[in-house]
Amino acid sequence: MNIHYPSYHFPLQRKCNRILKRTLDIVFASIVLILIYPWAYIIIGCCIKIKMPGNIIFSQKRNGQCGREFTCYKFRSMLPNCKADTQQAYDDDPRITPFGRILRVTSIDELPQFWNVLIGDMSIVGPRPHMLIHTEQYCGIIPDYNKRLLVKPGITGWAQIHNLRGETEKLDKMKKRVEYDIWYIEHWSFALDLKIMLNTLKIIFR
Repeated sequence: MNIHYPSYHFPLQRKCNRILKRTLDIVFASIVLILIYPWAYIIIGCCIKIKMPGNIIFSQKRNGQCGREFTCYKFRSMLPNCKADTQQAYDDDPRITPFGRILRVTSIDELPQFWNVLIGDMSIVGPRPHMLIHTEQYCGIIPDYNKRLLVKPGITGWAQIHNLRGETEKLDKMKKRVEYDIWYIEHWSFALDLKIMLNTLKIIFR
């Protein structure tokens, strides 16, 4: 999948802005992976092994920048199932374990994605990466959907801090998420990334 908008201009086209953003990603991801992730992996990993079968880490192909596929990592919050790559999680989804629900509500299940950030597949802030089947589905029915693929996907984003996270059970909700993603791409700044990161922490600990 090649994403091209020749006449479309946005801040992260400038090399200096990409370097600034990448520096923030590397520094922050390194801190999390060194100071927080090892302890989280041991504690959460033990709880997952006690509560459900399957691996501690769940991996899934997602679309990244320019539509490239990459492997996205999460702490397992669902029972192993054949619909993991085609069906979004929803409220009262029986596939989600009680402990997995805690992981999802607190967004702790996303912690392994700091490894995705460190290796360059993702950024800390950006449009959330979607499953391959959803990218294929929505790019044909939502105008400018593919613009959200012009930058690296993020662990958190402008849409997420405006309560547009999780299940997109209605097309209007996905359209609204895309609008927020595109607004972020067009208005990116270092200060905006810091604001989104701060607001994400407030949401997690409120």
